[in-house]
Formats: sequence, structure tokens, C-alpha cells
Amino acid sequence: MLSGNEGELVSVSIDVEARSLESLLEVLSQVTFPINPQIYHGPVTTVEFPAYDTRLAEVRQTLVASGFDVESVHAVSMLHKMAGT
Repeated sequence: MLSGNEGELVSVSIDVEARSLESLLEVLSQVTFPINPQIYHGPVTTVEFPAYDTRLAEVRQTLVASGFDVESVHAVSMLHKMAGT
């Protein structure tokens, strides 16, 4: 497990329609920690970034407050992500 003072490091991914990407990035800029997202374009656009698991509630609350579907947010252990599982 990769962890620090704020908990386990996870990879957060958010699926969004391409037309909502700019709005999503604006919403993510409002959280209280820095996010440096990777953006993957396909049938659905995926925004991915690392965060500590203790920060997930803030991400979800910020998205819901802005009208995004909380079901679009997924988090997996960074260790599992790096291992490809």
C-alpha cells in the first residue's frame, strides 16, 4: 500500500462527455488540493489524477454541488494501478 499522512494514495478517474470536459476541469480547480490531471479521449473522456483517499469525499462533494454525477468517479489503489490490476 502506498500511503502518507493523509491515507492511501489512489488513482481517481472521472468519466465525462467531451462537451463537459471544460466544466469538469473548472470544478476540479475548486478543491483544496492541487490536481494535475491526465486526460484521455475516447467514446467517453476520462480525467485521471492521483489523490489521497481522505480527499475523495471532497472531490465527490464538489462534483455533486456542481451537478456532476458522483457515479462517474472511480478510485483504485495506486499500487494496483501501477501493477496493472
